[in-house]
Amino acid sequence: MKEKTLFGEFVRYTALNICGMIGLSCYILADTFFVSRGLGADGLTALNLAIPIYSFVHGSGLMLGMGGATKYSIYRGQGETESADKIYTNTLYVLAVFAVMLMVTGIFFSGKLSMLLGADGKIRGMTRTYLQVILLFSPAFLTNDSLICFVRNDGNPKLSMAAMLAGSLSNIVLDYVFIFPLRMGIFGAVLATGFAPVISLCILSRHWFTKKKRFHFVKAGASWKVAGTIFSLGIPALITEVASGVVMIVFNAIILKLQGNIGVAAYGIIANLSLVVSSVYTGIAQGIQPILSRSYGYGDTKRIRQTLKYAVRLMLIMSGAVYLFFWVAANPVVGLFNGEQNMLLQQTAETGLKIYFAAIPFVGFNIVISAYFTSTEKVLPAQVISLARGFVVIVPMAFALSFLFKMTGVWTSYPLTEGIVALAGMIFYKKQ
Repeated sequence: MKEKTLFGEFVRYTALNICGMIGLSCYILADTFFVSRGLGADGLTALNLAIPIYSFVHGSGLMLGMGGATKYSIYRGQGETESADKIYTNTLYVLAVFAVMLMVTGIFFSGKLSMLLGADGKIRGMTRTYLQVILLFSPAFLTNDSLICFVRNDGNPKLSMAAMLAGSLSNIVLDYVFIFPLRMGIFGAVLATGFAPVISLCILSRHWFTKKKRFHFVKAGASWKVAGTIFSLGIPALITEVASGVVMIVFNAIILKLQGNIGVAAYGIIANLSLVVSSVYTGIAQGIQPILSRSYGYGDTKRIRQTLKYAVRLMLIMSGAVYLFFWVAANPVVGLFNGEQNMLLQQTAETGLKIYFAAIPFVGFNIVISAYFTSTEKVLPAQVISLARGFVVIVPMAFALSFLFKMTGVWTSYPLTEGIVALAGMIFYKKQ
């Protein structure tokens, strides 16, 4: 009976979070589609150059949300209500500091950022616009990402999913309206993305009027110790998001030299599809996190192990289905984002898609095992895995293989990196 109860809870949390995370990832995918249709390869290149900053903003929100909500859930499992509320309060303190810093960056440094990211000519102006608006909306992104985690850990995963889906749907609708009927260009695309977390927060606000709400803002001073706990538990989530941004920056720089703006546009299609696929695994990881953290608080190791088994099996099934789909449908999928019917763009993206996406089972395992380590307060393995796949292995791998095998080397570096890191994750788990 207990086994059936655990499986039902696993299905409920992971299904809702997968749907929600797919919706959330469609922020950028919708931009990619509408920008490619409305602004062509130049718009697609500008968007791709700016996405790493969005990844950092989104990752910062997830870091605060996952770190704070994980510790909150552990305290709840241990019956320490006062400590749980202090975690929530300090999460909001840190969030406010991050929001101010990001807004100041957007106001004064978006031009320099666009240059550092490799934007040139008319693309630089489009990139700067995207960066500035994204950073000015950072308080909404940070608050939304964080509160989604707390609401989910407070026993309301349905509302978290509804908020994420509502934000994503609004983004898609506003993307179309701003780019085509209103002809607002890249500004319209990013404005639609900025409005999405605001709408999501309006949906989340319902939690404050239900009996389910158990976390409260309390009169507690900012604590460096508590902030450190939030950072240590949340940093793998940040690194996972920033990793995609770092990979994009490195790949953009390499591809610009190998194949110019068309190559970057092709990679932009692949990278944005990859964000959607990764969001499925992030949904699994965020779905099991409340279960793992609560079980860890109770000291129920059997429940922890069984939950992880369910997650890995689901990840493998979905990986096989996704890769088969992209292998068979590479041509029409790329064609959706190739509004100008550029043959070089089509061929480059199709080839890259089939090689690049060989990484997905390893990506899924790395995200899930990292969430397991974080949820059970095994911080070091989670951080090592995140750093290895985001910086330590992927960067030298990309440079080395691109030097030896050109574009084929660029595409191959990603699955090879994720495979090496997955092996390290298995070794960490066996030792634990």
